[in-house]
Amino acid sequence: MQDIIKVTGLSKQFSNIKAVNNLSFTVQNGDVYGFLGQNGAGKSTTIRMLLTLITPTEGEIELFGLNLKTHRHQILQQVGAIIEKPDMYLYLSAYENLRLFAKLSGVHCTKKIITDQLHMVGLGGRENDKVKTFSQGMKQRLGIAISLVHNPKLIILDEPTNGLDPQGIADVRNLILHLSREMGKTVFVSSHLLNEIEQVATRVLIIDKGKKIVEGSAAELFDPSQTIVEIDTLDNKQCMVLLQQSSWQQYLQPQRSHTILLKLHRNSLPDLHKWLVQQDCALLSLQPRHTLEDFFLQVTSGKQYVEAFTN
Repeated sequence: MQDIIKVTGLSKQFSNIKAVNNLSFTVQNGDVYGFLGQNGAGKSTTIRMLLTLITPTEGEIELFGLNLKTHRHQILQQVGAIIEKPDMYLYLSAYENLRLFAKLSGVHCTKKIITDQLHMVGLGGRENDKVKTFSQGMKQRLGIAISLVHNPKLIILDEPTNGLDPQGIADVRNLILHLSREMGKTVFVSSHLLNEIEQVATRVLIIDKGKKIVEGSAAELFDPSQTIVEIDTLDNKQCMVLLQQSSWQQYLQPQRSHTILLKLHRNSLPDLHKWLVQQDCALLSLQPRHTLEDFFLQVTSGKQYVEAFTN
């Protein structure tokens, strides 16, 4: 499968701050690639280097098999992007903005194509309204439409759900899936809404302090045999003693708070629950921790349970 993005040893130094540190990753054709990290992790800096808005200190970037330094114009013709708050002409309508940006991109669009594009991002019926009357969420939708106007092969979205209400967030999620599955686009999306990324991403990259922490598919990152289980009872001390004296002892993990942690296969949860009831443990909760959000917190600076994954 073709590599759409190939980044090798990418670094960016700002004075005495290394925003991106020897970062390497690949995005393959058709991926919905989730790019995750806490604020200040280096996500936006990386995206700006992918779009040639800033120059790397070190490293190489290839898009579509071409070196970004030597084939910048040819590459960017095939890329659509939205970074943070999109800029547009506030005193023009949504339709006029899209038509203008299409013209600037050298694309001839009929009225129907532009109208269909606006409907696709949820702005149907508002195409003739001036952008100055739009909410931030509506501007975000228009920005996505602008990024798609020249029918790019690669779409880079930096926090595309900023300013959107729950329905708008769901609409963007469905739009990303439509772009990938129905239109064959490769989508590189940075977001802090981990639950949304979990629902759309085929592969995920997590960075922390400019460095790659982990990269892989959801199946690789969320091995069911490595499920972390958090137990809370009315008497955790007594429950821990019982666990230590049982066959469940092999699954116990170092405690990071007052709760009890085990690492075991997800399929073992019913048996564990049954055993706890049989031991008359006053069970308050038995909570599997196996979501992208939990994993993210474990491998970045919020490493409350990281030992349970690495020991």
